Amino acid sequence: MTSLPATRPEKRLGLAVDLDTCVGCHACATNCKEWNGGGLSGPLTDVNAYAAEQRGVWFNRVFTYEVGGEGEGGRTVHFPKNCLHCENPACVTVCPTGASYKRSEDGIVLVDHDKCIGCKLCSWACPYGARELDEVEGVMKKCTLCVDKIYNEHLAEEDRVPACVAACPAKARHFGDFADPNSTVSKLTAERGGYDLMPEKGYRPTSKYLPPRPGRRAEAAPLAARSPDLQGAGRFLKWVDRVLSR
Repeated sequence: MTSLPATRPEKRLGLAVDLDTCVGCHACATNCKEWNGGGLSGPLTDVNAYAAEQRGVWFNRVFTYEVGGEGEGGRTVHFPKNCLHCENPACVTVCPTGASYKRSEDGIVLVDHDKCIGCKLCSWACPYGARELDEVEGVMKKCTLCVDKIYNEHLAEEDRVPACVAACPAKARHFGDFADPNSTVSKLTAERGGYDLMPEKGYRPTSKYLPPRPGRRAEAAPLAARSPDLQGAGRFLKWVDRVLSR
């Protein structure tokens, strides 16, 4: 099986995703698909692309939920999902060939397609559903944080961000170093009560979710009591935890 880096990476690159701001436009998903159609993880193949049984590889997927019932607290929440680049990723430690690995310099979790045998052990170990089998290539693929873009010195510094971040019209996705307390993502996480998805698993996701704020209609409505380990997560993320834990 594959080992994790012996020491904690000096950088911990990841995303802070604002569930209060996301409008569910899928720009993150489509721009991700376009950028990663070539390069490090390309191609992201599709099967029966124009048929009813279309399927393929997407590093970003956006799910939409109606939460809070029909009362004053009811609202629509859009939930983007991609790899969280965990500090303790089981997808890496179950890999029998060393194809799945965590970078020691920045904590990004990647897949070496030359070593991958498509056994799917990593996808079974990941509780977040972030791994996808490219059935055409026969290998596992996943979000790379656009590692071939964020370190590309031919791009202007402001453009060295993941494709999903660059495309978001609502500025709901933020990229940075969680090891730096002065970074935008660290400050947003502290200010907004940024939340680890499924913290009870112990995988310590690097990327965080910023919970939805109460809507104006719900400001006067009493909030349901929250369990101590989910303080600040909001009722929506608490519900997502229950769904993903089934």
